[in-house]
Amino acid sequence: MSLIEQAAKRLEQLQKAGVEVPGAEKPAASHGPSTPDAAMRAVDERGGQGPAPARAAARPAPASAERSAARSKRTVIDLQRLSGSGFVTPDDATSQLASEYRLIKRPLLDNVAGRSAAPVAKANMIMVTSAMPGEGKTFTSINLAMSIALELDHTVLLVDADVTRPNVMASLGLPESKGLMDVLLNPKLDLSEVLLRTNVEKLTLLPAGSGDTRATELLASESMVNLVNEIATRYKDRIVIFDAPPLLATTESRVLAKHMGQVVVVVEADRTTQGTLTDALDTVKACPVVATVLNKASRSDVGGYGYGYGYGYGYGSGARSGSRKSKKVKG
Repeated sequence: MSLIEQAAKRLEQLQKAGVEVPGAEKPAASHGPSTPDAAMRAVDERGGQGPAPARAAARPAPASAERSAARSKRTVIDLQRLSGSGFVTPDDATSQLASEYRLIKRPLLDNVAGRSAAPVAKANMIMVTSAMPGEGKTFTSINLAMSIALELDHTVLLVDADVTRPNVMASLGLPESKGLMDVLLNPKLDLSEVLLRTNVEKLTLLPAGSGDTRATELLASESMVNLVNEIATRYKDRIVIFDAPPLLATTESRVLAKHMGQVVVVVEADRTTQGTLTDALDTVKACPVVATVLNKASRSDVGGYGYGYGYGYGYGSGARSGSRKSKKVKG
């Protein structure tokens, strides 16, 4: 019997045992011959050592980037509409706002790369929040995610973690769908089934999903810990941006902050008082890195230049700084 005939016979044995062989078609009712290439692969994968055990068919396949990409859905963001609404997009990467977010993201990425003054655990997990509603946290989350998606060495997962008042999908002009809460509520639902790949090559979305009155308890659960670990480690180049609820309006962000390596607090110019900001920063002082971004500053605040950026940065104990201004935008 020739080598090809042996391989074909071996492939037939594998298929009868219920083992799927990559590149091989399922046998027809007549059990016609399989291709020699597929047969040879069957021999190579099992080393030609006797029939494959039947239990191999029930063994779960390991998680992988390729498997997740195949199961994730795809959605299309209207980038022209998004740009018209004042957001950063790949098509206007040279705009003033895009330049400001380059300055904002760089220290965050330096922490991820280990180029900071001290190592930052889970530096790729970044929570964007504010003291009170309406200060522009979702605007900042989306722009930060878009800006990082333009990087050559990173991919971005943008998570709508404001599960009681989700706004990421609406801001992107997309319908709500299953997401974070659904995965926490249903252990059988795989994360890859609710992720949304977008037409921005390196940007993936995780919607908030179904609302639930136990949001705080779910975010504090062991399921959330496991999910965060999976999100953080599934892809080595992934930066995860969490658009989280305001710190003083709910308790969800305080719980979520325990899983983060970096927290960005958005501060509204001429509205957020120093006392309010101090109270908000105190709730996340245990996070390794806390930064502030000043938003909605008028042109008169920054003089003749007209634009600027706001970024405060520090390690531990809720470091407080950030005096320069960012372009005035709607929250």
